[in-house]
Amino acid sequence: MAGSIRQDSFNRKLALTSVELIKDMGGHATWIDLADFPMPLYNGDLEASQGLPDNAARLQTIFLEHDGLMLASPEYNGFFTPLLKNTIDWLSRPNPEKQNQPRVFNHLVAGLSATSGGRLGGLRGLIPLRTLLSGIGTTVVATQLAVPEAQHKFQGEVLTDKESRDQLANVVKAVLACEIHK
Repeated sequence: MAGSIRQDSFNRKLALTSVELIKDMGGHATWIDLADFPMPLYNGDLEASQGLPDNAARLQTIFLEHDGLMLASPEYNGFFTPLLKNTIDWLSRPNPEKQNQPRVFNHLVAGLSATSGGRLGGLRGLIPLRTLLSGIGTTVVATQLAVPEAQHKFQGEVLTDKESRDQLANVVKAVLACEIHK
């Protein structure tokens, strides 16, 4: 999943590369495009009056069917994207229609990645993302990836930089290894 819905987003391309690597390593991956799951801004009054948005409930079901989560998020002003924060806020809410449903993030193992055109590659946004996910019960693997100068690392949709691709493969391996040992 990418924290950006922009079609030409480097982080979208990075997330799609993760899907490819997971499948190459024998894992099962489901591509989630957040553009397919629009949700209003989280608001407790809205939740109280209308309940969980249908798209949040749909995403909760998908997340509960998986053991791992690979995230690629752009950095916005030293933080991850508002889109990703809003999605996590809604998904972390209990679904009143499924009383016995476990918390969505408690069982997940997550791998983090980012890329940008700058020299830090989105690294600063991974720190608060790691803090948030850890705080809601997700196991976040230590290995992560920030790809600097993205404009030189991709050709079309493909991450062609060997070093970056190998490092992303290491993040995927860490998530898959952690899932096996849960």
